[in-house]
Amino acid sequence: MRWADLLLLLPPAPYRLAAFPFAALFHHLCASGRLSLTARYIFLLAGGCLLAGTAMGSYAMLLLIPAAGSVLILLSVSPTRAHTWVFALQMSSQTICHLGLSSQELDPQDARPAITLSTIMLLTQKATSLGLDIHEGVVLLRLGQGLLQRALPLCSYLLFFPALLGGPLCSFSRFQARVESSEALPGRLRAVGQRCLCALALQGLRAGLAAGLAGKEGCAGLGCLPCLWARALLLRLAYYMHWVLDEALLEAAGFRPEAGQGDLSLHDLWMLETTHRLAVFTRIWNKSTSRWLRRLIFQRCPAQPLLATFAFSAWWHGLRPGQVFGFLCWAVMVEADYRIHPFLSARATSQSVKLLYRGTTWVFTQLIVAYIVVAVETESFSTLCLLWTSCNSILPLSYGLALLLLLLLVKKPKQN
Repeated sequence: MRWADLLLLLPPAPYRLAAFPFAALFHHLCASGRLSLTARYIFLLAGGCLLAGTAMGSYAMLLLIPAAGSVLILLSVSPTRAHTWVFALQMSSQTICHLGLSSQELDPQDARPAITLSTIMLLTQKATSLGLDIHEGVVLLRLGQGLLQRALPLCSYLLFFPALLGGPLCSFSRFQARVESSEALPGRLRAVGQRCLCALALQGLRAGLAAGLAGKEGCAGLGCLPCLWARALLLRLAYYMHWVLDEALLEAAGFRPEAGQGDLSLHDLWMLETTHRLAVFTRIWNKSTSRWLRRLIFQRCPAQPLLATFAFSAWWHGLRPGQVFGFLCWAVMVEADYRIHPFLSARATSQSVKLLYRGTTWVFTQLIVAYIVVAVETESFSTLCLLWTSCNSILPLSYGLALLLLLLLVKKPKQN
């Protein structure tokens, strides 16, 4: 994939913008009491189906079929087994879609396959999260009702249009509470406007950075390091804008994330770009997905939970060569971070040494993050080999060697 292809605006954005009026209409009708509870669920579900058909065309069936299958499993399987069956259905269908679409000769200008795969990944998040809630007794499915009455809230949750094309992940309990609530959220329009302005500012930064990078494809030696960092920053800005628009759309529909539960706040943005710890960056990056992975894999894996979490993340993202390499490299770098920083910080006693330690490790963190982001976004094996054999691999290799050395010398500190 060419750099120019990677730097395009994320394809779901126009459809997300088109959904804003319908999100505001839904919130207004709920706050004014003009929609019954059943009508609210139907409104959200119908909006999701309409948005899926508009954004994905015939590919929407790849989303609707596993969603319907997950609902049938949740309603027919015992709570103790629901999560296992839903997980198996979602990950098998998602893997088949990834492999099937990647093996076809698709029009590079057609954004529908990419939107479809992204939406199926989000469906897997919601379905497995709901399955875990039922398995753990957090959510109790109501008995004594008809099949359609029981299925409607589940279908609406899996396909409700404000969160169809993006996150953050909203739990079923919070979704149900907001649908059943008739209270208007204070300051909603102001918060939506602030997030939209933030997205506009991020797009302005992307445009300015892209203009500055125009025609600077070539580099040699260590000069590739700042070039790689700048291109990775361009990609990160695209993700930041994506997350801000997602939260603005949820806000407009009345599904404001709880404090600290969204994917990106100004504090998060500041921490992502200023932290000198890769482990801190990893926890803050795409926070709702990080929490989902921690709950789904990390806390349930008896051995090597960190490696298992990143390996599953590579599977969930599609198992392209760049994703497998990038996420496994990320796991090794986080493991190294847990050992290197306590070792160095204990030896940074004076103020000048502390400043040198934090400044140097911030640069290292920025460059390693850039390396991982570019690796994950690399689709072809040949391009990945070029990245691996370039000077950009110096820092990841250095961290890897430091990890091997510290494994022999220092006991691993307890992870938070």
